[in-house]
Amino acid sequence: MKVLNLVTTPRPFFDNQLRALQRLGVEVDVIQVPGRESQEESRLATDYLQYYPNVLRKQFEDYDLVHANFGNTTPFAIFQPTRPIVVSFWGSDLMGRFGAINSRFASLFNEVILPSPVLTRYVPCDCHIIPFEINTELFCPISKSEARLEVGWEQNKNYILFPYSETREEKNYPLARRIADNADQNVELIAISEVEYEQMPYYINASDVVLITSKRESGPMVVKEAALCNTPVISTDVGFVSDVLSDVKNSYVCSSEAELVEQLDDVLESGNQSNGRKYANEWGLDTMGEQLVNVYESAITNQ
Repeated sequence: MKVLNLVTTPRPFFDNQLRALQRLGVEVDVIQVPGRESQEESRLATDYLQYYPNVLRKQFEDYDLVHANFGNTTPFAIFQPTRPIVVSFWGSDLMGRFGAINSRFASLFNEVILPSPVLTRYVPCDCHIIPFEINTELFCPISKSEARLEVGWEQNKNYILFPYSETREEKNYPLARRIADNADQNVELIAISEVEYEQMPYYINASDVVLITSKRESGPMVVKEAALCNTPVISTDVGFVSDVLSDVKNSYVCSSEAELVEQLDDVLESGNQSNGRKYANEWGLDTMGEQLVNVYESAITNQ
């Protein structure tokens, strides 16, 4: 099977998706939208106008189907006239400012894939729930002292990791700041962004707690990544966090600011790790690859 993937900016979970498919013998090709890679919204209309001819030129190759990844690529899959089409929405494309448009496009695809059940309310058609999978070999426990040496943190401090930019409104950094300020123990809140994917396990393992204060999420992936490193997570009840952490020890989903502070204090006082690593087999790449191949075969059969 040969699949043409359309994507705006590849993310680590998209790269994992390609690897999962390649392990199963699927030949994958990728066309990325030109322009700036940091934010989809920053691209210009001319970038997308330049993209469409690139997609059309690929019609002369022997692809079995076209897979649009992220909502901004949906028009280019729809307006190539020759092959079955599959779309994977990522979350912000349905929950953000272009959500209504992307929702309307969903019903035009042969198959629709969502990474979380939370997103089903945003699409008016049947869909497949296939969570983004994680490289469980990369995200694994590392000794805290080794991790702190790698990232340059002091050995005897309490560190809370806020794994996003402070400026992303939906991630709600002001709430994280208040929680850290109200903790009983002295803590340092570290916000990170634009960190190389291969470095993330060091930051997670160097932390005493990963703190999620988001207002909305389809994931977030970092919750699984932290669990695989046995690093405790304290989070608001967003996305799939409750499902992921339901059986993970020393990690908590909270419904109020006071509860977030209370659970943070308990985790810091205990000094214990979580046990999320035991769920590695559920979150690995093989399951995702098999599910995607099944969706592809359905799209081809039912075109």
